[in-house]
Amino acid sequence: MMRANFWGLGLALCASMGLMGCENNSTPGTQSTDTPTSGTIRIGVDETFEPILKSQVDTFQKLYPGAKVQAVYQPEQNVMQAFLADSLRLAIVSRDLTAQERGTFERLKLVPRSIRIGVDGVAIIVHPSNPDSLLTLAQLRGIFTGQQQQWAQLSGKNKLGDITVVFDNNNSSTARFVQDSVTRGTALTKKAFASKSNPALLDYVATHPNAIGVIGVNWISDRDDAAVQKFLKRVRVVGVSPKATGSTPEDYVQPYQGYLAQKTYPLRRELYVISREARAGLGTGFASFVAGNKGQLIMLKAGLMPATGQVRLIEVKPR
Repeated sequence: MMRANFWGLGLALCASMGLMGCENNSTPGTQSTDTPTSGTIRIGVDETFEPILKSQVDTFQKLYPGAKVQAVYQPEQNVMQAFLADSLRLAIVSRDLTAQERGTFERLKLVPRSIRIGVDGVAIIVHPSNPDSLLTLAQLRGIFTGQQQQWAQLSGKNKLGDITVVFDNNNSSTARFVQDSVTRGTALTKKAFASKSNPALLDYVATHPNAIGVIGVNWISDRDDAAVQKFLKRVRVVGVSPKATGSTPEDYVQPYQGYLAQKTYPLRRELYVISREARAGLGTGFASFVAGNKGQLIMLKAGLMPATGQVRLIEVKPR
C-alpha cells in the first residue's frame, strides 16, 4: 500500500468546496467503491461520544443521500483494536495514536492522519441526595484509588456509607482517563465496577445514593435534548476544584462549555478523528465534514467545545 499524503490537501479542498467537488483519489491498481460524498464506510466511535456522533452521522447522510456511514459504537480499546486490524477505516476517540500504534502503521507503510475536532470533558455524577457535590481532584484521587472508601471520610455529615465507583465499561476511555489524569497510574479501587453502558451508568447512579459515576460530558451537555433533561433530573453533576486545599466555592466548576473553553474545568480531554484511508474516500469526506463549519456547529450546539471557532462567554454580574 502506498503512503498516503492526501489527508491535509483532501481535508482543505473538501471543506472549502463543500465536499461536492472532491474526486476519488484511489490507489493505483484498485477499483474505488466510494467517494467523499457517496458509498458505504464502516467507522468506529468511542461509545462515550455516541450522542454527538449520531448527530454528525445523521446530518452528513441527510446532506449527502448517497453516503452511508455505518458507525460502530464500542469502548475505546475495542475501537482501536479494530482500527489497527483494518476492520475500520476511521476511528473517533479521545486521544491521538500512541507511538506503538504509529509503529504498526509504519510497518504497513501507511501514514495515518489525525485531526482534533473538539474538546470534551469527563463528568463526575452523584445521586441528588448526596450532600458532597463539590470535590477536589485530591478527593477524587482518594475515591478512585480506594484510599477513601466511606463518604464519611469526605464529610462527617455524610451518612451514605460505602462509596461505589461506577464506570461505563472495563475498556472505556473514561476509565483510562481517570487512571492517566486523576490516579496517575495507580490502580483503580477494587470497589469500582462497569455498568456496561452509559445509560445504565446514569440509571445506577440515579437509583443508588452511595454511588459516584464517571461519564462523558456529551451524555449530559445538550440541554435541549429531552433525554439529557431527564438524566439531569435524576443525577447531580459534581463541581470539581483543581486545588488540593483551600478551595473556595468559586474554585469548583462543572463541565459546562464555557469552562471547557476557559480551560478551568480540570477533567478536559480532546476528541480526534483518525483515518487510515490511502485515498480520498468517504472517510475523508466524513472527517472533512466533522472538522468543517457544519460539524463544528453541531459540536457547539451539543455543549462541547469545537476545535475551531470561538465560544462566546457572557459574565452575568448581580446588580
